[in-house]
Amino acid sequence: MARETNKYFKFDWITIVLFMMLVGFGWMNILSASHVGDTIDYFDFSQPYGKQLIFIILTFFLIVLILSIEAKFYERFSSVIYLISMLSLIGLFLFGKKVNGAISWYGIGGMTIQPSEFAKAATALAVAKYVSDLNTDIKTFKDQIRLCIIIALPAILVLMQNDAGSTLVYTSFFFVLYREGLPKIYLSIVLVLAFISIAALKFGIVITIIASAVLIFAFHFLRKRRPSVLQPLAMLIAAAIISFSINFFYTNILQAHQKDRISLWLRLEKDPVKIQEMQRDILYNLYESEKAISSGGWKGKGYLEGTRTTGKFVPEQHTDYIFSTVGEEWGFAGTTFVVLVFVLLLLRILHLAELQKSQFSRVYGYSVASIIFFHFMINIGMVMGLIPTIGIPLPFFSYGGSGLWGFTILLFIFIKLDSNRINEW
Repeated sequence: MARETNKYFKFDWITIVLFMMLVGFGWMNILSASHVGDTIDYFDFSQPYGKQLIFIILTFFLIVLILSIEAKFYERFSSVIYLISMLSLIGLFLFGKKVNGAISWYGIGGMTIQPSEFAKAATALAVAKYVSDLNTDIKTFKDQIRLCIIIALPAILVLMQNDAGSTLVYTSFFFVLYREGLPKIYLSIVLVLAFISIAALKFGIVITIIASAVLIFAFHFLRKRRPSVLQPLAMLIAAAIISFSINFFYTNILQAHQKDRISLWLRLEKDPVKIQEMQRDILYNLYESEKAISSGGWKGKGYLEGTRTTGKFVPEQHTDYIFSTVGEEWGFAGTTFVVLVFVLLLLRILHLAELQKSQFSRVYGYSVASIIFFHFMINIGMVMGLIPTIGIPLPFFSYGGSGLWGFTILLFIFIKLDSNRINEW
């Protein structure tokens, strides 16, 4: 009996402890970034830190629910979960609430729910289910197209809601498919697409096509076994089409603020006056964030002592820019600690994923690691000015109930799947 009871507590506690460290430290920084005045009422539920405390308490009930469900349920009903999630995204166009220009939330009473946060876990389950199917061969074009549709559908629905940041997260599934045997040619294609796209915007279409021609034909004639000259010609035509397409997309499809962010990142604008206007309007958050982080020095100014944080210099600091609070009040030591915990969490998930006996659990584990890594990399890179500003939260750390619950569901489903391996004795 004791042996049977003990079975229900055999989870990977290292992962759970790392999760709790991030959630707890995140709440401390949300409190610092959002409290008003000298006195703090920790149970003021009208403030972001009070609301986040409620979200955290409810999260533990959610964890109990996830871990109490039989692991096979997630695999058996993954398609149903995915379908329900897609319907919830579609429903936003009819019943959604518009916040900050994006129709990404359902208004329920006095709170809002963002279904795109839960769609990540649903898509991860669907991808894991399809890849692990006995009839699936990821090396065949047919199955690659079907997987692409599974991943692209939620991405397109989220993009139509004007949430470009959440849309980009779905590119993280490329790493999962690559691990499961996706041909290496796709990695080369992705890198070439990125190179041509950036070059076409930065240096212009003509220069990009000329540079592509030189590289393509140089590689062609340096090869020992030269294929038909039609192959490099086809590659050059493809490069030209990509160059024109990215230019058209940038000029005619992207919204003004999106173009300005890319323009500043690639230094496309030449007019000094225009640059100053763009920097004032778009980079205000970034500049204030960088000042806050740099002012923290090695040890930081002390908890609740950050002058730029308490002075509200960084707008919405408790959400996407929460990492700047860590930098100012906890300094280099604090930011290193946060990065280290995230790295340990990611390495732990990948380690556990490799130990899984079922392909479904392994693929899902890699999906969890990829999604968290993408959020972590983009958010910290954005706050430090390494990449263009993209509205994307820091997992388990930024303010928001939907984000916290979405990542909790994503992670603890994997912990439950992993418990099957632990409990097989």
